[in-house]
Amino acid sequence: MNGNGTKRPEVVVITGGSAGVGRATAVAFAKRGAKLGLLARGRERLEAARAEVQSYGTDAILLPTDVADAQAVEDAAEQVEKRFGPIDVWVNNAMTTVFSPFIEITPEEYKRATEVTYLGAVYGTMAALRRMRPRDRGSIVQVGSALAYRSIPLQAPYCGAKHAILGFTMSLRTELLHDGSRVRLTMVHLPAMNTPQFSWCRTRLPRHPQPVPPIFEPEVAAEGIYWAAHHSRRELLVGGPTFEAVVGNKVAPDVLDYYLARTGYDAQQTSERVDPDRPNNLFEPVTGNWGAHGIFANRSKNYSSQLWATTHRLWLGLGSIGAAMLGYYLMHRRG
Repeated sequence: MNGNGTKRPEVVVITGGSAGVGRATAVAFAKRGAKLGLLARGRERLEAARAEVQSYGTDAILLPTDVADAQAVEDAAEQVEKRFGPIDVWVNNAMTTVFSPFIEITPEEYKRATEVTYLGAVYGTMAALRRMRPRDRGSIVQVGSALAYRSIPLQAPYCGAKHAILGFTMSLRTELLHDGSRVRLTMVHLPAMNTPQFSWCRTRLPRHPQPVPPIFEPEVAAEGIYWAAHHSRRELLVGGPTFEAVVGNKVAPDVLDYYLARTGYDAQQTSERVDPDRPNNLFEPVTGNWGAHGIFANRSKNYSSQLWATTHRLWLGLGSIGAAMLGYYLMHRRG
């Protein structure tokens, strides 16, 4: 609350907030009036993201930051609070990867992808908790993936990092419970998304990388992230394919291993050859305003009935009970 007793705007930090899921998430919060701290390496895209946020009548502070640098993340958090006040929500979304058979990845590449995707989430969580724990409030959202449960070929750095975030988050959750903390910690697992990463990730594949269909637009993920930030759910699975991957890996992991060994290479490549001059953002940001969306819009879904169902399961449950009671009443009335 402000000093005059009115409710202040929510303050939200999003890492990787200039493009892809992060950009869509920034818009989702902006539409609800949040003040935003956007972390990413490329200033050009950060400027474009702020302009989009401002079109909804709110504001953002731009924080060119490499999330693999713990002190830089801490400094960014400090700047957000100096500008907007206490951070209410922190979304760890930044990622980078290498599409390649594992044996062709260099140690430097693997280290870099891990530092950004995994340690970036760790450092973001550290910065958030330093501020949220003393206040005993706040929400931290880790952006995960179906691949945190079911790994696939050609993405060992990304799969390894998402598995690591899951393990780290589960450990931290038990510590917060032990301390009786009211800081919320949740993880949102995403399906294949139509984001720019497939056009700028480092790749050694012969053909252009693609998300494994079915593909969803980043706004679907953004709505899931927004919902998770405001509800006490330990995990949120977004999209039917994510649910199927998690359950399938529990039921028949060996079957999935052989299936992915047969299909996983072709499923992650289009028919187009890779441009030898394509940009990649592994060590440096690429130029240009890439926005939230990738190049697969004609094959992407902008709605998930599974997400709606899981975020409305209380009402679905009450509706089912009501329907059962009505059926019971009608049956006995006829009797």
